[in-house]
Amino acid sequence: MNALSQLQVGESVKEVQLEPVSRLDLIKYAGASGDYNPIHTIDEEAIKAGLPGIIAHGMWTMGNLAKLFTSYFEEGFIQDYSIRFKGMVFLNDVITLKARLLEKQDLTLRFKVEAVNQDHKEVLKGEVVYRLY
Repeated sequence: MNALSQLQVGESVKEVQLEPVSRLDLIKYAGASGDYNPIHTIDEEAIKAGLPGIIAHGMWTMGNLAKLFTSYFEEGFIQDYSIRFKGMVFLNDVITLKARLLEKQDLTLRFKVEAVNQDHKEVLKGEVVYRLY
């Protein structure tokens, strides 16, 4: 694994592919986050709300994006995070997380980040500002 400090503008960090989204993932996240909206855990409630089935919490997907940077914890930290939700994540979706370096200035690295599903449909995009120590 290369150091983030050695990354050049335009290069990407190693992609992270999550396991297929499971109901248990979403139940655990609901408990951890306090977001018990039943569209995330109960099929009938999601369908009543006009959805084809339960959907993952947007913040579950956003939180997982940090996994792109966890192996670099000795080099620095995520200083800022801005995200736009682009699509829904359903049970059994396989989400791939990506980050590409946009700008490098002194100890500050700015990345374009995105999450795509197994159909290569973008479900989340944004930017991460990473601060080196």
